[in-house]
Amino acid sequence: MTNDFSDGVWIFGYGSLIWKVDFPIEDQAFGYISGYVRRFWQKSHDHRGTEESPGFVVTLIEKDTFLKFEDMTDDEHNFKCWGMAYKIKSGEEDQVLKHLDHREKVLKIFLFKKYNFFNDGYTIHKVKVYSDIPGESSNPKVLLNNAIVYIGKEDNPSFGGPLDITTISKTVAFNVGPSGTNLEYFLNLFEALKSKSPHALDNHLVQLHSAVMDLVKSSKDQS
Repeated sequence: MTNDFSDGVWIFGYGSLIWKVDFPIEDQAFGYISGYVRRFWQKSHDHRGTEESPGFVVTLIEKDTFLKFEDMTDDEHNFKCWGMAYKIKSGEEDQVLKHLDHREKVLKIFLFKKYNFFNDGYTIHKVKVYSDIPGESSNPKVLLNNAIVYIGKEDNPSFGGPLDITTISKTVAFNVGPSGTNLEYFLNLFEALKSKSPHALDNHLVQLHSAVMDLVKSSKDQS
């Protein structure tokens, strides 16, 4: 891995991109973005669920938006989200971005309104990616200034939040979609972050893991 993170097109992944990179890359870096929390508040109608029974996958919630949810009690307010950044292979940028637009179900408002179908819409944003290694004056070290990230914002048609852990866990534990079980998606994310660094696991994921595994165990005990 090189130490030059200043050029090229970089993608920041905080969900399935952490463990499933299905495009050519030249470099990668583990880091975090600031001002967001990761939440299982995005409905999945065609990957980890169906139109009739949507699953839940992760999205990012901006700090100001999160703080508006007065009924949410969360002791994690550092507003960091850890993930992986990938540099797209030179010359492959256009093709890869088209692929990711499809994979991440980038929202096309006019199509959704015209045909009234679920597009599980993520929108594209630019973010800074930081390292936990201090930079100058003990400030966080900036790895990337303009990484691309896909976010399912609260105004997209598949946003399901705010949701409590109990509600999410019942869906994540048992839901199934064309891409597999919701449980598989969750455990892959949990284990991938845990393997990178224990501090990459936010409280939301830790609490959800406990609730989901209790449900799975209870279901097995009853069968």
